[in-house]
Amino acid sequence: MTVFVTRTLPDEGLAVLREAGIASVVHPGDAPVPREVLLEGVAGCEGLLCMLTDRVDEPVLAAGPLRAVANMAAGTDNLDLDVARRRGVVVTNTPGVLTEATADLAFALLLAAARRIVEGDAMVRSGGFCGWGPLLLVGADLAGATLGIVGPGRIGAAVARRARAFGMEVLAYGPVENPEVGPHVDLDTLLARSDVVSLHCPLTPETRHLLDRERLLAMKPGAILVNTARGPVVDEDALVEVLGAGHLGAAALDVYEREPAVHPGLLKLPNVVLAPHLGSATRRTRAAMARMAALDLVAALAGRAPRHRVV
Repeated sequence: MTVFVTRTLPDEGLAVLREAGIASVVHPGDAPVPREVLLEGVAGCEGLLCMLTDRVDEPVLAAGPLRAVANMAAGTDNLDLDVARRRGVVVTNTPGVLTEATADLAFALLLAAARRIVEGDAMVRSGGFCGWGPLLLVGADLAGATLGIVGPGRIGAAVARRARAFGMEVLAYGPVENPEVGPHVDLDTLLARSDVVSLHCPLTPETRHLLDRERLLAMKPGAILVNTARGPVVDEDALVEVLGAGHLGAAALDVYEREPAVHPGLLKLPNVVLAPHLGSATRRTRAAMARMAALDLVAALAGRAPRHRVV
């Protein structure tokens, strides 16, 4: 029995496969596996341990005798679940384990944007800092501000806890109410009232370009947008336009619409904080994700019920 692994993993994950007596073929390095290598890699394999950067569709699922796919991510938008269901392939993901790390990163982005940390860092490095000034890079206060959370799931709830510690009021919008997050309102109300909007919803056909030009303009003037969900939830062309026009105060992004490509307009704007998809990037979290994905893959291949089954 052989498993194809699309990226070098923390050893905590590979150890699970070794201990189960399952051979693994690992695509080396930390760059996304090329499409042709993915198709060749799964040939003859019964299991696939993949990343959110890997498009697992019918050609991939048909390329090998795959019986199980473990996605080392909380989301599943990179997987064709309908095809997997039709072909009888078990699919798992890694929810929950990355909640706190991603919430930390979301709040780090929020703080960086509100207090203009990136602009300040660039000023100091370039030799432009001439000493304290009463108008130097003044930013936004968080205490007393309103945070609107779009997608009040595990991560949204964790961000809400952090926000309350900073003295922020929290509003929430999503298909399912979560009293742990805060009062639930409709999206238009949330956008109009929030000083900061933080995105934590999954990418679905309904949430693609959820924040289009009209909704970005409906945000409170001077507001900050934080996105640690998925890039296509935001229309980046519209975001560049609205930021450039001065309607929004700032944006802080960990994900991008055409990832890994970044909209060139975002690169030119000083009031944008850009991170390279670091939401779950802590040693403990990535090790836990790898172990969770491997354990579920081993269970599925052994005919047992994996704990985090999606399909």
